[in-house]
Amino acid sequence: MTESAQLLGISNAIVDVLVHVDEDFIKKIGAPSGSMTLIDEAHAHEIYDMMGPATEMSGGSVANTIAGFAILGGTASYIGRVKNDQLGEVFTHDMRSLGVDVRIAPAIDGAPTARSHILIEPNGQRTMQTYLGACTELGVSDITEETVSTPNVILIEGYIWDIKEGPALVAKAIRIAKQNGSTVALSLSDSYCVERHRNSFMRAIQDDVTIVFANEDEMMALYEVDEFDNVLAAINRFDNLFVMTRAERGSVIVKGNTKIVQDAMVVKKIIDTTGAGDAYTAAFLYGWICGKTLDECARLGTHIATSVIQQIGARIDKDVFSSYQ
Repeated sequence: MTESAQLLGISNAIVDVLVHVDEDFIKKIGAPSGSMTLIDEAHAHEIYDMMGPATEMSGGSVANTIAGFAILGGTASYIGRVKNDQLGEVFTHDMRSLGVDVRIAPAIDGAPTARSHILIEPNGQRTMQTYLGACTELGVSDITEETVSTPNVILIEGYIWDIKEGPALVAKAIRIAKQNGSTVALSLSDSYCVERHRNSFMRAIQDDVTIVFANEDEMMALYEVDEFDNVLAAINRFDNLFVMTRAERGSVIVKGNTKIVQDAMVVKKIIDTTGAGDAYTAAFLYGWICGKTLDECARLGTHIATSVIQQIGARIDKDVFSSYQ
C-alpha cells in the first residue's frame, strides 16, 4: 500500500495563472471586473495567448489547503486529475516540490489541464476566467485502497459533487476512509455549490463527515437562513466539528456545546483575500492533527490566513509560521 500521510485531499486540480493587466485588457475580453466566469477551451487559449508574463502554480481550494499543510510541516497527499501537458506538469511539479504525494498520474488523453486565469488590475481587483477541463474527468477508478491509503484526515472539496462521477467517487472514498479509521472532513466550496448539492451535503454531514469547513455565506446557504445566529441554532443538534470563517468578524468553532469565537487580527492593508480560507483550513487542520486544542487551532488558522491576505497569491510563507511558534 502507498505510504500514508496525515492529510489527503480530493478536489478539482486547477493551475492558477496570475498576471497583472490593465482595465483595457478586462474590457477586451468582455469580463465584468471582479467576476469569476467559467469559459470553454477555445476562450482559455485565446486569453492565455493575449497575456504577458505570468506566474503559474497549483491551485484550487483544497489543493491550496493541501499545499499549505505541507508547507507548515505536515505530511500530505492529493488526488485530482490533470492532463500530461504543460500546465499539468506545472501542477504536479509544484505540489511535489512542496512534498505533497500526488497519488494519480496525469492523463494521456482527454481534456487539457484546468486553469484559472487570475487577472490582477492595478487597484488589486481580481477577475477570474476559469476553464475546468481535465479536473472534471476524475473518476471512481481513481479512488482505490492504494490512492486513499490511511490518512489521519481525508478532506473532500464540495465542487467534486459537480463532476459526473463525483457523488460515486466521494461515496467510495468515504467508505475506504471509514474502514481505515480516517476522519472525513468536507469543505463546502461556495454558496452556489451548496445550493446545487444541499441535500447531498446534509446527508454527508449527518452520516459520514466529522469536520465541516465553510464560510458564513456557505453555512447560511446550507441551512437556508438569512442570519448567522440562525446557523448557530441549526447546528446545535449536530455533533460535528464546524469550523466557520467570517472574514473581518473572525471565525467561530462549534463542537456540541463548545463554542469558540476567534477575533480577526488587525491588518493595515489587505492586498488579496484569495486563498485566505484555504490557508485557515490548512493551519487549523495542522493544529488539530498535531493534538492542539480548538482554541489553539483557531488562533493558528487566523494567524496564517492573516498573513496570506497581505500578499499576492494563496501560498503560505513558512517564515510566518516559524515566527508564530
